[in-house]
Amino acid sequence: MRQLIAGNWKMNGLASSLSEVTALAHALEARPPMCDVLICPPATLLSRAVQIGGTVVACGGQDCHSERSGPFTGDVSAQMLRDAGAVAVIVGHSERRKLHGETNSVVASKANAAWHAGLMAIICIGESLAERQAGKAQAVCKAQLAGSVPPGASIANTAIAYEPIWAIGTGKTPTHAEIADMHAHIRVCLDVKMRILYGGSVNSSNAEAILALPEVDGALVGGASLKASDFLSIIESSRSGP
Repeated sequence: MRQLIAGNWKMNGLASSLSEVTALAHALEARPPMCDVLICPPATLLSRAVQIGGTVVACGGQDCHSERSGPFTGDVSAQMLRDAGAVAVIVGHSERRKLHGETNSVVASKANAAWHAGLMAIICIGESLAERQAGKAQAVCKAQLAGSVPPGASIANTAIAYEPIWAIGTGKTPTHAEIADMHAHIRVCLDVKMRILYGGSVNSSNAEAILALPEVDGALVGGASLKASDFLSIIESSRSGP
């Protein structure tokens, strides 16, 4: 199973930022990666990023609505993302859960919408620092998996991104043992085999060691995916798998 290295640009990037996609695509065309590569730019840049990325850099959305269409001002449907050339969409990111009040059931409905549109859903889960310190990290992630992953999930239509909330954008990361233990726990909780990505301050300095962990099937990268050289370093740290 090839690892997946996905970049989440969040609300960063303008048209000029697409030069980074161009640089990334050229580098990967010259030296094909051992992993699958995905970037999730802002929706305003998606269609142009798809054109630039070609066959070496796939593109995805950062969120989608659970409905195909309707009176939902400012929202974007999974079908719209697909129409723009996306192949995947992130759902349930901790920032959506916290800032927009998204529950597990909302995340599950978005994952279902992604599947119906022909997109892979990258379903995010993760515990807070207080939950980890209270010894509840595994229980919290198990509950999120149970509520956020709809029946019918498979390796073809779903990936899980484990993102400890306290590590996102803070520069802090769990120990390698903690990452491996949580990924192993997630795998036990899932009914079927699928890729489990690690996210949470992944950068060019720590990526190689994290991606070498046998339970880690890739990474969901934040700020380090905005610059082609940094993201390329992470991509080159990936390992091939069975």
